Amino acid sequence: MAFAVPHTTVLILDGGLATELETRGHDLSDDLWSARLLVDSPAEIVAVHEAFYRAGADIATSASYQASFEGFAERGFARGEVARLLVRSVELAKTARENVGGGGWVAASVGPYGAALANGEEYVGRYGLTVAQLADWHRPRLEVLVSAQPDVLALETVPDIDEAEALVSLVREFRVPAWLSYTIADGQTRAGQPLEQAFAVAAEVPEIVAVGVNCCAPAEVLSAVEVARAVTGKPVIVYPNSGEQWDRQRRTWVGSGRLAGHFNANAAAQWAAAGANIIGGCCRVSPADIAAIKLSRA
Repeated sequence: MAFAVPHTTVLILDGGLATELETRGHDLSDDLWSARLLVDSPAEIVAVHEAFYRAGADIATSASYQASFEGFAERGFARGEVARLLVRSVELAKTARENVGGGGWVAASVGPYGAALANGEEYVGRYGLTVAQLADWHRPRLEVLVSAQPDVLALETVPDIDEAEALVSLVREFRVPAWLSYTIADGQTRAGQPLEQAFAVAAEVPEIVAVGVNCCAPAEVLSAVEVARAVTGKPVIVYPNSGEQWDRQRRTWVGSGRLAGHFNANAAAQWAAAGANIIGGCCRVSPADIAAIKLSRA
């Protein structure tokens, strides 16, 4: 089934995979985060994907965001073993899809370089690497994920235009559909670049089927939708966090975004009215939150 983004209806993306795994009792505090369960508890990853599909998600995102050759090598995994784990991340999402009836899509998560550093660097931005260096780092992982034949690649939580350029160049090289999603703050990329420049990277790239933002405060979404549509004319994808904030030093979420209702069906309705074509959630967003969005779109 070819991945296509409708202009007249809204697709529902899943929420925070790691959040739901933690809710089920898994400690994800190590550097591999949810990717560790590709080894330890793959059935639990399937169960969480199923929960989001049953909640109404049209798209499941694989558990490969923080999976890297370097990260697994530090745990003693050979390169071939890591490649099989990356493929497994896509296969687990496909299994969940079949278990709930076979509908929907699977997106292979391509997290940023900063995610592999496991120190919150993706919320800062520039790494001191060139576009070419970033492309060289991302290429092997993309090759493996593409070989697993997901419906679409999720180039997500990108903090910086340089990394976006590297990823977009690879998508063009591999000729696969992908969405490009920045993490932003104060109406800019995490590196402090204007969103107009950030989205322009994908404007003339047919392989990029949607652009947008994720892993940001819900309050950032509306203005980003408007800029993305104006700059690219492409479908727009948005999946912010609950409204809580990540404390890099304490490695925990702080604040009361969920209690304040920053992420809710009413907000999602506003994003859809502004032109968002794919709506979901990122960290701290549960299947219940996705179900509420799905119900509001019914």
